[in-house]
Amino acid sequence: MTRIVGGTAGGRRLAVPATGTRPTSDRVREALFSRLDHRGLLDGARVLDLYAGSGALGLEALSRGAETAVLVDSSRTAVAVCRSNASTLGFAEQVTVIGRKVEQLLAGRAPTRTSTLVFIDPPYELGVDRVLRLLRRPGWLAEGAAVVLEQSTRAGEPTWPAGLEVEDTKVYGETTLWFATAVAN
Repeated sequence: MTRIVGGTAGGRRLAVPATGTRPTSDRVREALFSRLDHRGLLDGARVLDLYAGSGALGLEALSRGAETAVLVDSSRTAVAVCRSNASTLGFAEQVTVIGRKVEQLLAGRAPTRTSTLVFIDPPYELGVDRVLRLLRRPGWLAEGAAVVLEQSTRAGEPTWPAGLEVEDTKVYGETTLWFATAVAN
């Protein structure tokens, strides 16, 4: 069972697509959001949740004070689940769900507002180097934006492009979280 861990929607259950996703565990999500909250990165954040699956990361951020969340996934089922979860939690007005491949979205026209907090939680077998490069294109990230990448511990460190500085990594069993900050090139 996947649920919102904290904030205004804390304890509420989330639907999860039956196949094709690997939800972040409650334990990892709690540690992640405790860290983000401690750093003051959640209040008023404009969130971009790439490979959203159920939308758990973006919706957790909204529950803890984020202003808006854009949830991106290429699976029709995941898109429907994200919309349903946002509506069930009362976040429908704050959420935009985009059914598109992440790389296609990032290679296209940038949004009108930059993101201040980005979650990248791809399928473990998927490489992320190109996604990280595309994310650094003008218009996607606010200066100082926090980028959190979740990968298999076995994947090793990705190639970080100029303009994304890695600050820390945390390992939780088979999951590694990479924390980076967007800086001027």
